Amino acid sequence: LQDWPCRHAVTTLRARPTQRRSSHVNDLNPRQREAVMAITGPVLVLAGAGSGKTSVITRKIAYLIQECGLPAHKILAVTFTNKAAREMKERAGKLVQGPEARGLTVSTFHTLGLNMLKRHPDQFGLKKNFSIFDAEDSRTLLGELLHKENASDRVDLVRNLISDFKNNLLTPEAAVSRANTEGELFAATVYGTYERHLRAYNAVDFDDLIGRPTLALQDNPTLREHWQNRVHYLLVDE
Repeated sequence: LQDWPCRHAVTTLRARPTQRRSSHVNDLNPRQREAVMAITGPVLVLAGAGSGKTSVITRKIAYLIQECGLPAHKILAVTFTNKAAREMKERAGKLVQGPEARGLTVSTFHTLGLNMLKRHPDQFGLKKNFSIFDAEDSRTLLGELLHKENASDRVDLVRNLISDFKNNLLTPEAAVSRANTEGELFAATVYGTYERHLRAYNAVDFDDLIGRPTLALQDNPTLREHWQNRVHYLLVDE
């Protein structure tokens, strides 16, 4: 669990009586209660399966909104799978309802990345209504590119390496410079061609939904400031 408050949110919340016990924490154990009520700095909770991590996050959402007066649209909760996101959203919906829940975002990392791309397509070199290539679309494109190189039998290998490059936040240029084997160098070269074709199609692939926003937040101060002002509390359920 990661609690990441924006400076403005901390100032606002400190002005309110945030330390009183509420119904959201009464039935929690001391450590869970501590995690829910910590609002002025990062919090990391390490716990085993079934120990209540998701409950802590949903209680914290309710606590921030109902006890601290934080608008729901300033809170973002993310997890890895669609199933986990649905469960978290359902739990939060039982605690926070109606107008006070308006704007609350609970999603997967990939959905969050997609929403960022949709909000600011121009910041990512995209046009509106861009396409998302699924695994089969990517494989088909790579098959066409590798057919020209008489290397159709290497589609899966190249696709996996390109996915690794993207997950390690490597651009095609960086992938070429860091290649340690002939196979990696070949894949890195194809990676550059593959990216040019994606741009021509006004498309991104599944790995781009995390990679592109991450790189943009690192390199684009304007975009970073926008999301820092948009999200005052980021809650991560791993």
